[in-house]
Amino acid sequence: MFNHIINAAERLKGHANHTPVMTSGTLNKLVGADIYLKCENFQKMGAFKFRGAFNSISKLTTLEKARGVITYSSGNHAQAVALVGKMLNVETTIVMPKNAPATKLAATKEYGAIVVEYDPEEGSREDIALKIQEEQGLTMIPPFDHLDVIAGQGTAALELFDQAGTLDMLLTPCGGGGLLSGCAIAAKGKNPDCKVIGVEPELADDACKSFKTGILHRVKNPDTIADGTRTESLGKITFPLILENVDDMVTVSEKDIILAVQFLFFRMKLVVEPSGALGLAALLNKKVVPKGKVGVILSGGNIDAKTMGIILKL
Repeated sequence: MFNHIINAAERLKGHANHTPVMTSGTLNKLVGADIYLKCENFQKMGAFKFRGAFNSISKLTTLEKARGVITYSSGNHAQAVALVGKMLNVETTIVMPKNAPATKLAATKEYGAIVVEYDPEEGSREDIALKIQEEQGLTMIPPFDHLDVIAGQGTAALELFDQAGTLDMLLTPCGGGGLLSGCAIAAKGKNPDCKVIGVEPELADDACKSFKTGILHRVKNPDTIADGTRTESLGKITFPLILENVDDMVTVSEKDIILAVQFLFFRMKLVVEPSGALGLAALLNKKVVPKGKVGVILSGGNIDAKTMGIILKL
């Protein structure tokens, strides 16, 4: 799988942004280690999701591209698929919840996608997407449970190692597990001794429970501010990859997440969405004791003005 990530990195050259790595003397003093923040908030469409979407869609056959693709997403993957579709001239259909962040919904439409909205209290996005797929003969590009998507996401960690040098620890947000599993494989491929830790909200702790017990857990429609992690459970592919390659999982509170977003905004002048700040939240609240050189994936920056306003006023 590590070779798949290497190949994905080659495929992404000239298409994905080579996102910066930021450091902060204040942050290093606060946590007692050297922290390297991989700023995927500066990726195309504002999140790491572009990597997996481009890697998977670019590998489709000419016929599959002509037929079009479909996916389901609350926001970042939706935008990524829509943008890649626009870049590669592939028609995209996205099933999105009606309560998706306004900025993510608007951006997805602006990229030219056909958006099918649904009520998460009344229907399953997967079921709706599968029905449309069968009716129209589209190719499914799922948000995380797809080997080409996972390989694409893993290039974020691969790039971080090339920029910062060998890391002793890597903290990565976890929703459906595409980013975490891909980055864990990349990190272990670069340094087998690197400790990889996944972070998710306390209110959406399905992955943590699954990791600790070895049994797949689900949390339906978790009410967390970190909307990118509202996925019900890990996938059939991501779950075993996480069990095999991740060293630990921790959770952070809603307050921890908000404080991390505030720190990034006020101290480092970085706009990072709540889901993207999970790794930093785990460091600031000492859920994770850092050792040596520590990488943190800031997974995205797509936050709407209303949510950011609430966070900054707290």
